[in-house]
Formats: sequence, structure tokens, C-alpha cells
Amino acid sequence: MNKNIPIPYLLALFAILTVLSCEKKTNNTLDDINFHKEDWNSRTAKVSAKDSLIKGQTYLSIYSQIYSYTQHGKHDLTTTVSLRNTSNKDTVYISKADYYNEKGSLIRSYTSNTIYIAPLETIEIVIAKDDNDGGSGANFIFDWATKKNSPSPFFEAVMISTAGQQGLSFTTQGVQIK
Repeated sequence: MNKNIPIPYLLALFAILTVLSCEKKTNNTLDDINFHKEDWNSRTAKVSAKDSLIKGQTYLSIYSQIYSYTQHGKHDLTTTVSLRNTSNKDTVYISKADYYNEKGSLIRSYTSNTIYIAPLETIEIVIAKDDNDGGSGANFIFDWATKKNSPSPFFEAVMISTAGQQGLSFTTQGVQIK
């Protein structure tokens, strides 16, 4: 009995194992794609009117789509919105995180309660590539509060799109409006 396996059989076995080890592509739903979900309820904070906090409001522009070649060609983008506490000792409180579309209509509110961001902590909101309700002129409004003489929080968005070997990415930064 010959214990050597013929080379064509080895090659076929190798090809089958290679195919089986490949990652399976699926048609993801928005729930599947929104892999990073902040647990806003676990961040609920009680802020008393007696607390001597200064209040602010920040506007952040984002793009869930951008135009390509003409106004009729668009690319969908994935957006990561970062809410950053720039203080190394004081907590930031967020009482509103509202997402608006390009027409100024509210798409969704991310919190119904005041939440906290610990010193130097970053929390994120991810807008999936397939969630293009915001359009090319989407934006956020954040209401926040922190201790007097504490630095303001920093709000930033990173938009990205990749196809094949090409990709594009860019950032926007929040502007304090109050």
C-alpha cells in the first residue's frame, strides 16, 4: 500500500481549505453594522441646580454622504463622532446629543438623560455607512456642562469610505456656539 498522497489531491485539499477559511460576507443590517453602541443608560448622571457648573453648546458638522463628480453621484460615509473630555480632573456632563439632517430636521436624540464623560474619557457615536439619512449637510448639537475654569469638551467627527484599494477620510471639529 502506497502511503504517498498524489500532488493533485494535495492541491485540491489545499484549495478547499483555503476557500473554507475565507471570511464569509453577509448582507448586514444597520443593527449589525452599528457594532459600537454606547450604553447611554449606564452613564446617567444626576446634576443639581446647586452645582456651580458652566453650560455650553457645541455645533458639529458631519457628512453621511458626499458628492462625487456631479450632484447626482454620492458616496456614503461611515462617521465616528467623538465626544472628548479634555480635563484631566473634572467630569463633563452632556444633556443633549441631537443628530439633524441637511434640512435641519431632527433624526434622533442619543440621550434623554444627562450623562457623564469622565476625565480624559472619550465616548463615541458611530453612524453606519448605510445610514445616510443625514445627507451631505448633517450635524449635531451638544449641550454640555462642566465646572468653572475647566476646559470645554472637544467634539470631533471622522468620516471614512473605502472601496477596493481606494479610500477617503476627513475630519470636522465642533464649534462652541454658546
